[in-house]
Amino acid sequence: MTKGTYALVTLAYWAFMLTDGALRMIVLLHFHELGYSPVQLAFLFLLYECAGIATNLVGGWVGSRYGLRKTLFVGLTLQIIALSALTLVDSSWQHLVAVGFVMLVQALAGVSKDLTKMSSKSAVKLVINDSSNNEGKLFKWVAALTGSKNALKGVGFFLGSLLLSTLGFDNALYSLAAMLVVVLIISLIWVKGSFGKSKQKTKFSQLFSKSPAINRLSFARAFLFASRDVWFVVGLPIFLHDVLHWDFWKVGGFMACWVIGYGFVQAFAPKLTGIKPSQKSADSLAHCVKSAKIWVFILSGICAIMAIAVTADFHLTTTLIGGLCVFGFIFAINSSLHSYLILAYTDEDSVSLNVGFYYMANACGRLLGTLLSGTVYLIAGLPACLWTASILTLIAAISSLKLPNSAKALTA
Repeated sequence: MTKGTYALVTLAYWAFMLTDGALRMIVLLHFHELGYSPVQLAFLFLLYECAGIATNLVGGWVGSRYGLRKTLFVGLTLQIIALSALTLVDSSWQHLVAVGFVMLVQALAGVSKDLTKMSSKSAVKLVINDSSNNEGKLFKWVAALTGSKNALKGVGFFLGSLLLSTLGFDNALYSLAAMLVVVLIISLIWVKGSFGKSKQKTKFSQLFSKSPAINRLSFARAFLFASRDVWFVVGLPIFLHDVLHWDFWKVGGFMACWVIGYGFVQAFAPKLTGIKPSQKSADSLAHCVKSAKIWVFILSGICAIMAIAVTADFHLTTTLIGGLCVFGFIFAINSSLHSYLILAYTDEDSVSLNVGFYYMANACGRLLGTLLSGTVYLIAGLPACLWTASILTLIAAISSLKLPNSAKALTA
């Protein structure tokens, strides 16, 4: 795979993540304004996460069998269809009908997101192997891609709020769809080759990873992302709007800034953890595993401290905003370390299979977090969401303790 092709794939992924962030904020704020409850809002994203589980699992097999170019194009196309389909929703529809329809369309958006993400993140392993034998550079490239896409998703949050406020629901969706149409046309013309296609015929039975290292990492990843989404998806934006009385601009702006900052921290994770691009791959792996084990325990403690402070109503706004910034900083480092480790634990021929399996676990965690976010917030409010996040990160921390730190231990 050439660097030019990789650059085009990355640009397409960036554009997609911009629309993905904007779509989430548009749907959340629009339907909250229409009077939907926290649980109903959580259900709007339920099939989005469910679709991600199936897509990552099957998509990894499809990518290894037919190439990542095709999965990229399908992902972009499905997002255009999803954005356009949401404009059919009418405010006169009964809530049950509207929720069901939006859930189905969001499922389509979930499929598109994970096909596009898998294509782009798998491509990193391919271009590093093609360009250099020094795999110490892998963490730097993974961190840059992961950080930049999350920063753009944060910009998407702000963009979604802006478009909803200025253009309205339908026109906001149409403008996002039009942008992706242009990106898809450019990709169809210039992205060439069957990169990511396995040299051997991939059997469907190979979908489930048999590597203990990948299984352990995937389990930790699931609970790590559940700990974020349990407060991030529904609890926080509704709390900011209803309790702190922030308007949509402030809610969208804060969440955008949080994700942008989170993305920048991810991009600089190699420097923050002391890993150099010239470092040997074996040393990078050992260093990253050690760092992943430490940072996730710290994250669990931060969640508990925040939960205590918010429960006690201790300088609520300052504590919440400041605490979430600290949480985002530490979470970003953990996420970036995981993104490197999944590629370090796999070989080039099975990269799409293993990345697909790993992000299937990621989607399971997001699904769990989404379900808990609306339910826990409705029952016990934001402090309970933060306590739940602390428990989930503790589970991720315990499961990280047995991550192998050397190539010899990968099959242990």
